[in-house]
Amino acid sequence: MDSESTDDGEPTDSKYPEIGRGLLEAEMGPSSSLAHLYRGEIHRMKFWRERLDQTTYWAIVIMSAILTWTFSSRNNPHYVLLLGVAALTAFLIIEARRFRGYDIWRGRVRTLQKNVFAYGLDPSAGLEDPEWREKLSRDYRQPVIKISLEEAIAHRLRRIYLVLFTITLSAWVVRIAAFANRPWPESAAVGDIPGLAVTAAVATFYLLAVFVALRNRTWQSEDELRTEMVGQDR
Repeated sequence: MDSESTDDGEPTDSKYPEIGRGLLEAEMGPSSSLAHLYRGEIHRMKFWRERLDQTTYWAIVIMSAILTWTFSSRNNPHYVLLLGVAALTAFLIIEARRFRGYDIWRGRVRTLQKNVFAYGLDPSAGLEDPEWREKLSRDYRQPVIKISLEEAIAHRLRRIYLVLFTITLSAWVVRIAAFANRPWPESAAVGDIPGLAVTAAVATFYLLAVFVALRNRTWQSEDELRTEMVGQDR
């Protein structure tokens, strides 16, 4: 039997029971398994969000320490700033890997929010995804990474690391241009590597980071806050 009727005579599809309807009514107690499931996914998402924040925190601390030390004396070598960029790149890759894990739990939370809680608050808007239960069931049976490493890197570049790279490399340019004993490009040399080659490598790295962060793409990660919708629903 494909469908059945509710107590008030309205038909409902038995394949997609409207579990969101009545969610906030008095008879829907907070001890339901769905409420516990949602609470558990919130906890997982919060834990992975904290892991992301810890990586960002240490990246900022290391960058600040390197900037302070480099400009504390004219005799300090400029290439320490480039080592700082290498350290930031390592943190970026680590954070991107963690973001891929975070996206799994955030995706589950957003699925429940959009298809259960939002539906329970306003059933007239309908379901966000009629097949959300099958998709969530498959995800619980076999969790898989939802986004590529390149997309995760782009997310973290947009959020924080492109700013950190810009600050660090701008400081490097100031260091070799205004605080060096030799004129550029000699001032940019690192050992036997000519200054022009070092400058070209740095410029290529920065342009690549900008390209990865800003290129047009179809985002696979779960949606985040939309800054272009500021003030909506106030």
